Amino acid sequence: MSKVSRTLVYLIVVVVVTKCIVLNFVNEQNRPLNSQNAADSLQKYNLKKAAVQKALDALADSGRISFKEYGKQKIYLARQDQFKIPDSDELNCMKEENAKLQEQLNKQRKTIGEVEGEVKALQSNLTLEEIQTKEERLRTEVEDMEEKLSKLREGVTLVRPEERKLVEELYSQAISQWRKRKRIFKDIWDTITENSPKDLKEFKEELGIEYDEDIGVSLQSFCDTIPHNKKRTRGQ
Repeated sequence: MSKVSRTLVYLIVVVVVTKCIVLNFVNEQNRPLNSQNAADSLQKYNLKKAAVQKALDALADSGRISFKEYGKQKIYLARQDQFKIPDSDELNCMKEENAKLQEQLNKQRKTIGEVEGEVKALQSNLTLEEIQTKEERLRTEVEDMEEKLSKLREGVTLVRPEERKLVEELYSQAISQWRKRKRIFKDIWDTITENSPKDLKEFKEELGIEYDEDIGVSLQSFCDTIPHNKKRTRGQ
């Protein structure tokens, strides 16, 4: 066979294969298509739009697919006479079968959900190695606390007097600043709202203001924790 003959055979094979691919695609889709739709979907076969267009036209001319022209555009469709159209009884059977399959699908989804829940629960459990590590850490913490408790029972001072004094002074200063700022706010608030026609509760909520009491905090309860000899004298 000459080189020209081999080339001709190759081209014929390419055309035939392209037609088969395009025909199968049109029949599988069974919906209106234009050449661009088909070419985009058949890119995985390395078919160019021009080759797809030629195949569509050849299939339409031979009557293997249907087509309609809308202006300059052609719309291609699989021949409907090749498909078996079910009668009413067959449609009812198909609906019943579909309902059964849907029910099975829902059961399978429920089962999958339960299994996934069990898997997540198992994954959240500690491994043996993690349990042993945690047990070791907790034992160490218990030993440390028992050692501190033993020293307390023996009357050993864990906090040095100077450290305790420093903490008490810082705490007292913080309470004093709290009391001072609380008083300053009250003076400013009373001045602003003295002649205000607005409801004070609504006005406060509108401005996003919260009193200590609104969040369950009491200045007095903190003052009561200050040692008696550290409390401020009247006038401070």
